Amino acid sequence: MLFRQLFDTESSTYTYLLADRPGGEALIIDPVAEHLDAYTRLFDELDLNLVVALDTHTHADHVTATGPLADRTGARLAAGERCRAECVTEKLREGERLEVGGVRLEAIYTPGHTDDSYCYRMDDRVFTGDTLLIRGTGRTDFQNGDARAAYDSLFSKLLKLPDQLSVYPAHDYKGWTVSTIGEERAHNPRLQVKSADEYAELMGSLNLPYPKKIDVAVPANLKCGRSGQGANRSRLEGAPTDHYGAT
Repeated sequence: MLFRQLFDTESSTYTYLLADRPGGEALIIDPVAEHLDAYTRLFDELDLNLVVALDTHTHADHVTATGPLADRTGARLAAGERCRAECVTEKLREGERLEVGGVRLEAIYTPGHTDDSYCYRMDDRVFTGDTLLIRGTGRTDFQNGDARAAYDSLFSKLLKLPDQLSVYPAHDYKGWTVSTIGEERAHNPRLQVKSADEYAELMGSLNLPYPKKIDVAVPANLKCGRSGQGANRSRLEGAPTDHYGAT
């Protein structure tokens, strides 16, 4: 399998590119608008045909590149069925599989960070969006977030997955690139709680600033990033800011 983990320095967002082979069909997860040209150049270099652009949820800290990528490549726009963006052409239900070439993802509905958050599982890994981060979890104080729903998503769904499953989050603020379910269960400080009430109390005490781009990003992302916001540059610098309370 071809797998690339790409990074946006300003929002500390990971984007994932998957294909069963070079020269085959590909999908991209959580692409960032400013890297549109870099993505399409990479598709050309690897001779990939992008057929699906997927967001794990409606992002608040960056504008998605899904719509512009679909416009350039003809890719389908995918998201979980709770997504409110009318431009999404394929909405996935809990347990439904998305297949692109030899790559197969299973949708897991994991509300809590937002009410439209989904994770996507493969046989050996899970893309956890902002629901489960490396040594952290996504904040729950906006976009219909709910700490008790997040607790259920974490403890009743993600932590029931096999320990050896690799965890690939949508963000990291310290340079970590991958973890496992077992590692997070043992060492993630957010997961060392005994009840939903205790988790809700923990999340309610964070007092985090809102993401700087929320007022622009959310409306743009409900239009799949087709907002006219500069999407023709790749960010080469910029300090990451932890707006999700990863620590």
